[in-house]
Amino acid sequence: MKKIAIIASLLASLVLSACSNGQEDQSASSSDGAERKVLRVGTEGSYRPFSYHNDEDELVGYDVEVAQAVAEQMGYEVEFHEAAWDSMLAAFDGERTDAIFNQVSITDERREKYDFSEPYSVAHIALIVHEDNNEIQDFSDLTGKGVAQTITSNFARLAEEEYDANVVSVETFNNSFDLVMNDRADATLNDDVIFYDYLNQQPDTPLKIAATLDEGVPAAVLLHKDDPLLDEINAALAELQADGTLTEISEKYFDRDITQ
Repeated sequence: MKKIAIIASLLASLVLSACSNGQEDQSASSSDGAERKVLRVGTEGSYRPFSYHNDEDELVGYDVEVAQAVAEQMGYEVEFHEAAWDSMLAAFDGERTDAIFNQVSITDERREKYDFSEPYSVAHIALIVHEDNNEIQDFSDLTGKGVAQTITSNFARLAEEEYDANVVSVETFNNSFDLVMNDRADATLNDDVIFYDYLNQQPDTPLKIAATLDEGVPAAVLLHKDDPLLDEINAALAELQADGTLTEISEKYFDRDITQ
């Protein structure tokens, strides 16, 4: 009987010890989870100079650094999820990311489904054609022409709805330039700063800007509808604008301030 009592006592001690260890582990895990706040950011990773890989294969760019600065200001770690635009948007819709930093233009159609932060850049839309193309000289000349764009982009909507062009679907802006250079599309629309940066990297590119829209197009962080992160991100952007951080990042990539 004494032996049975000793065994029972040992078993009870082991059970209590196991329960105690489990509670400690769970508490540590919970504590770590609470302290480690992560902002999951969708970005293209092939959209120079906004989001791309440098010679060391590091993800860099204007939008990347703005996202990093915003997350740091908020007290978050940033976790980038790279994908082509359509796949990136699908992942965002599936709530696999929290925000998109990828020069997303603000439109009424998108506002119906998503929320936007305050703008952190303003660009101008350029009409880009082959250097030998003298037929397309203005946006009004796009009627019936093939325009290479990512199918769900604001550029595609503009080309189709405003100028009655035929959209030729591509995955990245590099693909759109390739199609125009190889006469598989008549033109493409893109940010003027994107094109000038591309020319800096590829000075022999047989492309030119035929026309540019005077009205600026603001870009902002894309967020899920009614996400409380909106207020945090707007507060962070306001602070980064006030202390000159956004201007500093802009001048690093563009030699000018594109934030307003």
